[in-house]
Amino acid sequence: MLNDIKKDAQTRMAKSVEAFRHDLTKLRTGRASPAIVDHLKVNYYGSDMPLTQVASIAISDARSLVITPWEKQMVAAVEKAIINSDLGLTPTTAGTVIRINLPPLTEERRKDLTKVVHANGEDAKIAIRNIRRDANHQVKELLKEKLVTEDDVRRAEDEIQKITDSAIKDVDEVIKAKEQELMAV
Repeated sequence: MLNDIKKDAQTRMAKSVEAFRHDLTKLRTGRASPAIVDHLKVNYYGSDMPLTQVASIAISDARSLVITPWEKQMVAAVEKAIINSDLGLTPTTAGTVIRINLPPLTEERRKDLTKVVHANGEDAKIAIRNIRRDANHQVKELLKEKLVTEDDVRRAEDEIQKITDSAIKDVDEVIKAKEQELMAV
């Protein structure tokens, strides 16, 4: 029972770290990345579809993306989705190909993005601590039901704390790596 609780906590914490990593791919660094526009929704015959399901996204060089819709009539819808997004990017259309040039980041914008990374990292750490709290609560419930001893509870809480420390360390490493990527000119 205690092992199941610990494994569950470890799995959930790993998922939190992975979700944080995935969220950071949406942050624009100096380089072009398809992940910048992956989350955009395009109106496709009356329903919102992810951009990746209506077009191919490729990197043409370090600072530009090329989006090629699979259907010619989707060009305008994809262009509209990019313009209406919160990315602040301006698409250039040439026939059925949409190009997005990513301007270089200013020093001020880099610092703002670093603050966003730290805020997202703090949110991930809070999620991890909440998982720890839930796991410790489950362990204490087992003690109340007299299914485990107090020594078992103390040992389990120590192990859960070690798992938590490891997950928080992973988040800190992701923050540091993203910060270096943002500050690289």
